Formats: sequence, structure tokens, C-alpha cells
Amino acid sequence: MTRPEELDEQLIETIDEDGNVINFELLDIIEYEGKEYGLLLPKDDQEDENEVVLMRLSKEGEEYIFEVIEDDNEFNTVVEYIDSLEEDEDSEQS
Repeated sequence: MTRPEELDEQLIETIDEDGNVINFELLDIIEYEGKEYGLLLPKDDQEDENEVVLMRLSKEGEEYIFEVIEDDNEFNTVVEYIDSLEEDEDSEQS
């Protein structure tokens, strides 16, 4: 589910397993099977500039938390769903 008013150049700061701060731009939020997933673009590392990262979005109290998807099946299923959305969008524009 996209919330455009919330996505205008929204920067997300996360900390990796080594304690390094990584900055991302939130590109989109997708809802799939009752869960939300964020599509994030790394802002720090020029090398991975075009690599979009997929993370699960959960809420703890009033805070939203981005979590790494460790289950390969869940990750692959969500990627396939996102790909199908893009295909549907492309066919509608043709």
C-alpha cells in the first residue's frame, strides 16, 4: 500500500549487525498477506546505488521498525508479488 504523502524523500536510518549506520531512501511500502514491506534505496554506498533493498516493516509501540527478512521463502514470495504488481502496471500503461 503506497502512501505518497509519507514517501516524499523520506530517509530511513538503520544499523547493521556490525553497528554501522546505513541511510536509505524509502521508495515504497507494499502490503502483502497482512504484512507491510519497505522498498529501500541505499543512499551512502555509491556502488550499490541502484540496488533496492526489501525489508519487513513492523510496529513496536509508536515506532516503525525495518527488519531483515531471514526466511528465504517469505522473501522470494514477496519479490514475486512485487514483480507481478510491476507487470500489471506495465500492461495497464500499454
